Formats: sequence, C-alpha cells, structure tokens
Amino acid sequence: MIAYTAKRVASAAFLVFVVSLLSFLLTRLVPGDPARTILGVSASGQQVAEKRTELGLDENVFVAYAQWLGHAVTGSLGSSWFTGQDVASSIASRLPVTLSIALVATVVAGVIGTALGLLAAVRRGFVDRLLQPISIGGFAIPNFIVAIVLLGVFAIRLRALPATGYTDLTADPAGWARSITLPVVALAVGAIAAVAQQMRNAAIFVLQQDYVRSLRGRGLRGSTVYLKHVLRNSAPVALTVLSLQFIGLLSGAVIIENMFALPGIAAMTVSASTQRDEPVIQGAVVTVVVVVVLVNLLIDLASAWLNPKVRTS
Repeated sequence: MIAYTAKRVASAAFLVFVVSLLSFLLTRLVPGDPARTILGVSASGQQVAEKRTELGLDENVFVAYAQWLGHAVTGSLGSSWFTGQDVASSIASRLPVTLSIALVATVVAGVIGTALGLLAAVRRGFVDRLLQPISIGGFAIPNFIVAIVLLGVFAIRLRALPATGYTDLTADPAGWARSITLPVVALAVGAIAAVAQQMRNAAIFVLQQDYVRSLRGRGLRGSTVYLKHVLRNSAPVALTVLSLQFIGLLSGAVIIENMFALPGIAAMTVSASTQRDEPVIQGAVVTVVVVVVLVNLLIDLASAWLNPKVRTS
C-alpha cells in the first residue's frame, strides 16, 4: 500500500506541473495586451512598453514560467496586476466558499446516490423502475435551472433560506449551513443521479456472484450481506464516479456562485479572465487543480483499500 501511495503521489505532482505549464502558456497566447488594458487607451507607447517590462511580458515565456514556479513552490503566487492584492491571500479567503459547496455537494451525492443505487439493486421491481426516470431527469436538467427553481420556491416564496450571500462556518455554523443549502442542492442533483445509476449497476453485478449466493445460503441476514459485502465490493465504482463528479461540481460552481452571489474562487477566476489578470488566473487554476488532485488521490486510495485488486492493476 505504501508503494502504491508513493506512486500515486508522484503521478499527482507531475499532473499539477503539466497543468500549470499549459495554463501559463495558454494564458500568454490569449490576444490582447494586459499592459494597455491596465494603463488605458490614453497611455503612450513608451508607458505601455515600460509596463510590459514591469509585468515581465517581454521575457521568454518559459523563463517567465520558471520564475513563477520558483515562487509558487514557496507559496508566493504574486500580486494581481489590476488590484495589487496578494493572490495567495485572495485565494485563501475565497477557496473555503467554493470548497464548502463542492465538497458538501460531493458528500451528499455520495451518500444519497449510493443509498438509492443499492436500494434499487436490492429491491428491483418498482423501486428500480422509478430510479431510471429520476436518473435521466437528474442528468438532463442543468444545475442553473435547478437553482432558479430553488430560489423561486425556498428563497422568494417560502423565504425559508437566503437567496444570496455566504456566512463563514467559524462565525455561525447554523448560518453557514443555511447559506450553502440551496447551492449544494442545485449542484448535487445531477451527481446524485450519476452515482445512483452506477452504484445500481455495480451492486446488481455483485449480487449475481456465487459468493453472495453462498452467504445467503449460510443463513446470513440480508442487511449483513448487503452492507458488509455487496456495498463494499460495489463502492469502488461509486467512488470513481464520485471523483469525476467532483471535477464537474467545481466547474458548475462558476455558475452557481454567480447565481447565489457567493464570493468564491470560481467567481474570482471568471472576473480575472475577462481582464486577463495572469497572476490571479494562474494561481486560481493551480489551486483548483491541486484540490482536484488531492480529492481524487484520497478517493483512489480509498478504492484501493476497499478493493486490493486496484493496487495490483
């Protein structure tokens, strides 16, 4: 297990390096001149040239990346070209917002999706038939449509939950839970459908195995067979789907944060992209990639623990 973990960590570090390099190169290829944008159309050519030198835009792109990487590994992500704010501090203040809705939505999708999928596989019949249209609906309905419905019903009509804003967890746990409930539900609907469908298929396959029939024949209680054996052997499939869904949830957070006026990293990245604020874009992209890699690494290790065959493959 230790060797497997070390191998996965090395692969994750290499992935972060590749994505950060590609992000840096692609940002430099975007048309437009950030120096001109910062100084305005009235600035002279000399002023623009001096600003480009100040920002490091005249340097070779690979040299500039090497300099950025050298600072990044020490925790320094530079300062915003437009606001002058420290990028690492800005990300640190906004990342908890995005992680709150994405991680909670992932947990909700994992728990509810696994329970629905296992129930459909065990009960079959009406429950199984009911899961199919629910899954299709969850896949088909965009999360912003779900968000609009939730806002209209629970925030505007019932006034049960806040429509906008974010409350810090450490300041008011109950207020934090209320502020993220609607965004989490809007994000989690599609992920629940995906996890439930894959969990159902995996559980049906496990239930057809000879050792499950043997366990039943020995008189073990159905709940013991389902929860201890079927669930454990089906869980790696659900975890794999969940890791992919987490990436999608982070992407979906861009829309959800804007709809619910949440001060998250996704909204900050969109704003920086329109201005071509390279330090903010690069810092946000790398931060999100690191989060995704860490979550997927943990899920991968959990799958390997649940199913030792994963380590050997």
